[in-house]
Amino acid sequence: MTRNSISGYEEFQGELRLLYFASLTPGTGTLHALRMVPVRAWKMRLRHASAADSRWTAAMLSWISRGFGSKIEHQPDGTLLLRPAVGHLGLANRDPTPRR
Repeated sequence: MTRNSISGYEEFQGELRLLYFASLTPGTGTLHALRMVPVRAWKMRLRHASAADSRWTAAMLSWISRGFGSKIEHQPDGTLLLRPAVGHLGLANRDPTPRR
């Protein structure tokens, strides 16, 4: 398959998309987990991404999220699971009370 790429950004895969499915903690609304499904846009349709594209997306997200202490887990079915860091500056232990 030929990939379209932007000169200077050959690693960018603009045809890849993620579908997001969030799990929130009842009562607080804090993020418990985020399941992401990699898909590829093709002829105005979304198709499941290949196993290689799913692994590539997991690697990129892992690299990007490492500073937040979050973990990206690549699942056998090709979905990606983000586990927010507990006790880090992320969302897992954020006080949901609005501040003034």
